[in-house]
Amino acid sequence: MEPVFSTALPVESTAQDAAIVPDVGRVFAESVAIMARLRGADGCPWDREQSFDSIRKYTLEETYEVLDAIERRDWANLTEELGDLLLQVLFYAQMAADEGKFTIAEVLETLNRKLIRRHPHVFGEEASAEAGNLAQVDSAVDGSAARVLDNWEQIKVAEKKPVSGAASLLDAVQRAQPALAEAAKLGSKAAKVGFDWSDWRDLLAKVDEEAAELVVAAEAREQQIPFGNDKQKGDAAAVAQAEVESELGDLLFTVVNLGRHLGVDAEMALRGTNARFRQRFGVMERAAERPLSELAPAELEALWVHAKLEIREGAGR
Repeated sequence: MEPVFSTALPVESTAQDAAIVPDVGRVFAESVAIMARLRGADGCPWDREQSFDSIRKYTLEETYEVLDAIERRDWANLTEELGDLLLQVLFYAQMAADEGKFTIAEVLETLNRKLIRRHPHVFGEEASAEAGNLAQVDSAVDGSAARVLDNWEQIKVAEKKPVSGAASLLDAVQRAQPALAEAAKLGSKAAKVGFDWSDWRDLLAKVDEEAAELVVAAEAREQQIPFGNDKQKGDAAAVAQAEVESELGDLLFTVVNLGRHLGVDAEMALRGTNARFRQRFGVMERAAERPLSELAPAELEALWVHAKLEIREGAGR
């Protein structure tokens, strides 16, 4: 299959680059060959049984393991985790090649084309246009990251294929991302036409409102009509549970957009809280004279307060 984009990269290579690139090509080709062998007729039964759907969850897991290694500044582990994440790319590409859809070479060619297309300030406007750039942008960014981002967005918009019918402003927000990130981007996109809260304090009132609606839904679920046949009971329970889920979603959406107004990324904020919870819970376990499962709620609360104080004092030393 012919490569999608075969023009040589307009890049000036240093002596160090020249030494690295052939080695990278050799090692990468070896990885591709290993993946092909694993999926081959005499390969691994587990690898051969996998499908695009079956390994999706592993892709998500590997992505978060990369994030975890970065947050812990564990560079040795990050090397391994990045390899595991790359394995996912090789896996998808090999399955696609097996089915005649595309190859890993096409994946790389598409990536190369995109990088050149969206960086006219680096590779030149002519190369960017040859790579498919249809947007008229000023490549003289003068070292400004903001100008680079503005050009990137204009080029990206020009790449989009026209959609038949009335397109929504929110169509530009990808569904394929963590729900917290999608919620923040949806709110940000809607804000561009004025559909937003004017002040972060207004969102606090909205949080209270959504929390109250969640209480109503949760209490209604607990007070379902106790008579009727089993099917009716089952249907009522499913409807009640769906309503609770809907109201909880509304509350989460509001909290995410409160973070947006405060300049806080909800995903990163929650990851930070998770890390603090792990740390505090560990202090509780070490401080308890008996297993936590044997302690009363008041005792657990006292341990929690002690853990927070101990960690705070330790940080202040």
